[in-house]
Amino acid sequence: MTENQNDSFAINPLFARPGEAKNAPKYVLGEQEMLAETAYHIVHDEAMLDGNPRINLATFVSTWMDERAERLYSDSFDKNAIDKDEYPHTAKIENYCWRVLADLWHAPNPANAIGTSTTGSSEACMLGGLALKRRWQERRSAAGLDTSKPNLIMSSAVQVCWEKFCNYFDVEPRFVPISKEHKVFDGYDLDKYVDENTIGVVAIMGVTYTGMYEPVQEISNALDRIQSQRGLDIKIHVDGASGAMIAPFVQPELVWDFRIPRVVSINTSGHKYGLIYPGIGWVVWREASLLPESLIFKVSYLGGEMPTFAINFSRPGAQILLQYWAFLRYGRKGYTAVQTETINVARYLAREIAKLPDFTLWNDASDIPVFAWLLSENPERRWTLYDLSDRLRMSGWLVPAYPMPVDLTDVIVQRVVIKNGFSMDLADDLLEDIKKQVDYLNTHNHVTNSSTVGFHH
Repeated sequence: MTENQNDSFAINPLFARPGEAKNAPKYVLGEQEMLAETAYHIVHDEAMLDGNPRINLATFVSTWMDERAERLYSDSFDKNAIDKDEYPHTAKIENYCWRVLADLWHAPNPANAIGTSTTGSSEACMLGGLALKRRWQERRSAAGLDTSKPNLIMSSAVQVCWEKFCNYFDVEPRFVPISKEHKVFDGYDLDKYVDENTIGVVAIMGVTYTGMYEPVQEISNALDRIQSQRGLDIKIHVDGASGAMIAPFVQPELVWDFRIPRVVSINTSGHKYGLIYPGIGWVVWREASLLPESLIFKVSYLGGEMPTFAINFSRPGAQILLQYWAFLRYGRKGYTAVQTETINVARYLAREIAKLPDFTLWNDASDIPVFAWLLSENPERRWTLYDLSDRLRMSGWLVPAYPMPVDLTDVIVQRVVIKNGFSMDLADDLLEDIKKQVDYLNTHNHVTNSSTVGFHH
């Protein structure tokens, strides 16, 4: 390269290099290679147009981790978690993690429990549901009874992964509707839904719509009454996607976990209030006998034989290591401090929003750091929560509005999810923007926008 050529490259701005003015191929594979730096910037700039995760108040997923965790992530993202023969220490760390959770959730003997990591709570729920179904099938088959019509009982406010489970695995979903009198599934009228084909009941610790806990003990008490009257012994799976990593630290006196004998399995999302980047979930059974052997495969893979009972196969091992890092980093005291501060921010926001005359709280973040509100009665108002959601989006805030589930679809709520990394200063900024946009909508007597804004688990 001549001196003049070198000078030309030195002063040539990145986006003025030869070829930068061309459009990148989107739907077909390009014929020629591209400079790695150019490809990086094309993808980076495309993703730059996404929302800012830190102010995405729709998602439950972690949007912040310590820089040391990010360093560990980059050190290990090339590890395949399923290859336990090649990465035996990652496999050991996976076992450490679910044993920690078994102890945290009061398994009678954590050493006799069994668990696994998953890609998230959806996969973990699938495994919990499959274990319920398989145990029901095996009991019915041993008694010479029909196994063709299993059903699973859950709230109408259940997360969509449970509807997927029932669809994919041929189980009839039986939804117990929530109402203004029964804001969560609490065991009321449960007797109407249970029969000999019921494989189990799902109780949710942190309903996606509102963040409220379903009272697992009350649901168990209702099932006790059903067993004493009808002889049906129905077990509970707790979907603790969010609450299973909040309740042990913020509400340690609340009995919802393996202290209740009917609770046979619990799942959680490490990438929610487990404080880990996506995607990592966990499912734990109170004892190994509750996971049917017929669901466990012995697989010969890359030089060794290993048991596996996850639905996914190859997947990253980095999040497993991050989860163990978080357990070491925070411990009980640290998790308690982080979760308490997060819930304090949520409750502060709830109190301040409750003071605004246009809003009425549905719940107040007394369970997990999530709460929802609806519009107060005002026949003169011509705007909706969808309009407010759109206005807030203009400032970067993602605050979803949506209808409540079946039997309450006429109730439209708005919900925020507060996560680690969302400070009190950001909460004040959000409140200021909410007040400003409400003033704008009231002043302009805004015409109702019929569009909807989705929300995320």
